[in-house]
Amino acid sequence: MAGPLSAEWLHRQIAAAPAALRERTRWFIDQAGGGTDPASLAAASRAALAAAVVRANDRAGALDLLVADCLVTLALAAQVEDDPADLGRFATSLRGLEAPVR
Repeated sequence: MAGPLSAEWLHRQIAAAPAALRERTRWFIDQAGGGTDPASLAAASRAALAAAVVRANDRAGALDLLVADCLVTLALAAQVEDDPADLGRFATSLRGLEAPVR
């Protein structure tokens, strides 16, 4: 089985999502360095949320908000598979302004 940090894992997680959501999710992941580990996905989610705020009056901002939600969910799912014992700390770090510890 491929681990949560693989491109295959990411593909399986977003395969059923609408094409626009998949493409934008991958774009933010690529912009954040392309990693699929929990911290990288969290960084991508922060970038998507920032983009959504900037484009709040534009319909495209709604897509970025959905992508931010998707990426937070992916970050938490990756953390569960990578180190479930640390999920609480990781989730708490997502609520704050600090970057999750890699």
